[in-house]
Amino acid sequence: MPIIDSMRLHTWWLFILMTFVVSATPGPNMLLVMSSSARFGLRLALATMTGCMTALLAMMSISAAGLGAALHTFPAIFDTLRWIGAAYLAYLGIKNWRSQVQDATKQAPMRPAAVAKVAPLFRQGFLVAASNPKAILFAAAFFPQFIDPNFAQVPQFALLLTTFAVIEIIWYLVYALSGRRLSGYLERARVMRAFNRITGAVFIGFAALMAVSRK
Repeated sequence: MPIIDSMRLHTWWLFILMTFVVSATPGPNMLLVMSSSARFGLRLALATMTGCMTALLAMMSISAAGLGAALHTFPAIFDTLRWIGAAYLAYLGIKNWRSQVQDATKQAPMRPAAVAKVAPLFRQGFLVAASNPKAILFAAAFFPQFIDPNFAQVPQFALLLTTFAVIEIIWYLVYALSGRRLSGYLERARVMRAFNRITGAVFIGFAALMAVSRK
């Protein structure tokens, strides 16, 4: 493969290993995917996954175009984006905490399409992934270390981005399947309420961490 020839094979495998570990780490994206799958089923959770992945790929492509360097140079821009992201995660956490629940064991089951639609789930996934400007800095700092400057950089970046996307999707599916296993327990109102409050509190925690974090 020409791209592999321009990037040493062991370098690519090192990137795969590090990305596998980084992607496995629980974060807002993974929590949202798991929560969507638990509430609405695996099929509708695919919309959330697509939204998250679309935002990540867009942000990493933007980073390659130089925005990562701009955020380093102008910290006020980074801080503004960071506060906006923290505010959105806090909003999502409060929304989850206050979400109304019903006991599904005492009523006729509803189809997932009756309680959720693809577009809002996609939008939510996109906004959660896009709410963290550190993804841009991550791409700006992480990707270049695996690119050989002696060869064409665009094909190498394309390979790394594709590799990242595949690994990230694998972990989305792992978290989504875990959430799907929880769905049977969420039919009771008290369990669903506890689940909503736990996930809401975690989102608020992520928002707090983002608010106090620095580059």
